[in-house]
Amino acid sequence: MMPTDAPFTVRRMRADELGLIRAWATQEGWNPGVHDAAAFYAADPQGFFVAELAGDPAACISCVAYDDEFGFLGQYIVRPDARGRGYGVRTWAAGMAHLGIRNVGLDGVLDQQANYERSGFRFAHQHIRHEGDGGGSVPSGVVPLSTVPFDQVVAYDRTCFPAERPVFLRRWVTLPDSAAFGVVGDGGLRGYGVIRRSVDGHKVGPLFADDRPVAERLLQALWATASGSRVCIDVPDATTNPMAEGLARMFGTRELFRTARMYTRGIPAVASSRVFGITTMELG
Repeated sequence: MMPTDAPFTVRRMRADELGLIRAWATQEGWNPGVHDAAAFYAADPQGFFVAELAGDPAACISCVAYDDEFGFLGQYIVRPDARGRGYGVRTWAAGMAHLGIRNVGLDGVLDQQANYERSGFRFAHQHIRHEGDGGGSVPSGVVPLSTVPFDQVVAYDRTCFPAERPVFLRRWVTLPDSAAFGVVGDGGLRGYGVIRRSVDGHKVGPLFADDRPVAERLLQALWATASGSRVCIDVPDATTNPMAEGLARMFGTRELFRTARMYTRGIPAVASSRVFGITTMELG
């Protein structure tokens, strides 16, 4: 164990250091996306922090500022041998200072909910990770998202997310080893979804749709791209969208774990009935 008087500093991470977060998240069993880092970092290059203890990484956190009103905290990990010594708290404080007076969201493990409450977060609802086996076929009425004008994707996404995030989305919907689909009606985009490669299989997120039939078609298309692979999706609980978990179970999924979605300044106004699967637990 490092001595308690070892030099400790917190600084912003460089883009070429983001592999550390993925490696630690994998060790924690979070099954991160293989190519997530570039899109994450593009959302806010100033929002990623690493703590160093005697020159070695000891903790990390992301505190992404989407705009002047909303930010999201995630990827908070303290190296196991450095836990319980106050280093995590100091890393947390550096990240939260970057977000300032914004409303900040997070998805936290349930046994840490009380600690997040002491830091000023308040419970909103739960998210539930479901996992199943990919397969099937792409249904009719679903189109590659690349055929939909990007401004429509950004506008639709904003109805389901607390901030406009075009810089992030432009990278997210074109990640390597990913697929993105949309459903288009007379009034324009009616929903979209993305699936991407993760360390252990694939992850769906987001899955946003006007209603359950549209969401079902999209999820069927996404599931079909991952034949023979494990696929997981993070769905809101019944208090937020009572149809989301039932839709996931239609694809033979099982529940893996739950997280608490929490905010510092109240629940943002979004079309929660359109949220059948969140984008990520790391960035909201």
